[in-house]
Amino acid sequence: MNSIPAAAPVTASLDDPRYYLANFRFVLAWVAERHADLLNTAEHRFLADFAALPEASQALLVRMVMRKGEHFRTSRLRYPEIGDTEAALAPLVEAGLVEAAPALDLAELFGQLRLAELRRALAGEIAAAGLPAATSKAVLFEALSPRLTKALPLADWWPAAPDSVVHLVVMATCERLRLMFFGNLRQDWAEFVLTELGLQRFERVAITADSRAFRRRAEVDAYLALHRLRERLEAGEAVSVLQAELPTPLADNAWLAERHRRLCVALGRQAEREGLGESALALYAAAGWPETGHTGSVEARIRHLRLQERRGEHAAALALAEPLAAAPASEEEAQALGRLVPRLRRRLGLAPPMPRRAPAYRQWTLTLPPGPVEAVVRDHLHGEAAPVHYVENTLLTGLFGLLCWEALFSPLPGAFFHPFHHGPADLYREDFVARRRERFAACLARLDDGSYRQAIRATWRAKQGLASPFVHWGALDEVLLERALACLPATDLRACFERLLGDLKANRAGLPDLIQFLPEAPQGEPRYRLIEVKGPGDRLQDNQRRWLAFFQARGMPVVVCHVRWATGEA
Repeated sequence: MNSIPAAAPVTASLDDPRYYLANFRFVLAWVAERHADLLNTAEHRFLADFAALPEASQALLVRMVMRKGEHFRTSRLRYPEIGDTEAALAPLVEAGLVEAAPALDLAELFGQLRLAELRRALAGEIAAAGLPAATSKAVLFEALSPRLTKALPLADWWPAAPDSVVHLVVMATCERLRLMFFGNLRQDWAEFVLTELGLQRFERVAITADSRAFRRRAEVDAYLALHRLRERLEAGEAVSVLQAELPTPLADNAWLAERHRRLCVALGRQAEREGLGESALALYAAAGWPETGHTGSVEARIRHLRLQERRGEHAAALALAEPLAAAPASEEEAQALGRLVPRLRRRLGLAPPMPRRAPAYRQWTLTLPPGPVEAVVRDHLHGEAAPVHYVENTLLTGLFGLLCWEALFSPLPGAFFHPFHHGPADLYREDFVARRRERFAACLARLDDGSYRQAIRATWRAKQGLASPFVHWGALDEVLLERALACLPATDLRACFERLLGDLKANRAGLPDLIQFLPEAPQGEPRYRLIEVKGPGDRLQDNQRRWLAFFQARGMPVVVCHVRWATGEA
């Protein structure tokens, strides 16, 4: 099995005025080498047609791909490194990659022209509609859209137009190729530039030639279909329309099935806002109780049960909730059901379940001058002998990321498939830890033999600045690192790391805001204290309560600090 060298160059120098073209070519070559079987005839033809273009035409097409939209005025396609725009456009038009005089509907016309230009282009229509000269663009569009429904080339809309509009026909193809390279549509061409500038640096992981995000074309199609539906939801389209177009999830692809569940939850929430209770229940059920044997979405199940409760369907909700409460999928689900089941039983006149004793963690109340609440408490408690750091969700997770770096960045199939990974692609999939269990066990064993400090320090030095899903370099300087290694017992670190591994997505947040180190504490006393800060009117979040319960159960020193302002402000 061939591997791409870990140190292979992947970006063009920004000293090259056509650096973006080199990067685009790199992506096309990468996709052609690894995903050729997933490309259809038209996409293979695009690769061939692009390669045959003059370099200036290639550069202009890439400039258009990297901009927003698919329609462009030629006067806005001026680039000094490309030269004559019309000369560069001609081969693109001839190859069918760009349409020279596309028909524009009214919305597209309004997107291309400024208000003053619209007033000149549509002067007759504006006068016929009886609109005043000072009419705004939005009002103008609303007034004219019922009258002007036909799509026309710009020259027909405005014969005196000073330039023309062209349409990039292959934007969807280029977006598909970008998706196949990155495995997502969050990352774009800016990754290359940020890497070249040194603003982003990534771990070098050996990538096998057959390591890729998608195994079948149907998976690429499914991703794009879900992405389009999400875009339409965010644009305000009716849930009823989107729900009808929701595709069947791919049962043999866990991460796409998870994307499908997340979309169902988003649609369900919007259905609730629109008063479509039955639709919301159906969407939550599809995400929460899948037929594939997958554990489903905890959020979907809880939202389903709460909606049933609000609708007065108490018996039906209880029938679903009690079996879940007997074997919850996570701490999050157990916590939510621990509140829901007693309420449902009360409403049905049934005896409540045996109450669980809430952990009695230590609490303080401080009266302090107003200000950023965590900073105010930090400065109030800080002293040379007992320094305090603001570390919310960065210290314990950072130490975990440093100790377990090798396990997290193991080059397993499906984990890494391009050079710009911030972390493994399967980080939040159900089998993430199981696939690396021996590797994580070896990392955590260093906590038992005492070598963890040396290992963490070595990783902190060697990997400084590299992208990591757990290490936030700006928050973990050497002073904080050394104090943590000196004062946090290995047994406490192991307990926290094991809890993180139990649910990486849920448990990486909710950690206390501050840590106070107590290096001079008497023998046998804790040499640190975790502090969760709550300002006036602020309440503990559920994930914070779960961490507090965990610390309390293990006798780890934690306190909730409630702040009142000295001025009496609420």
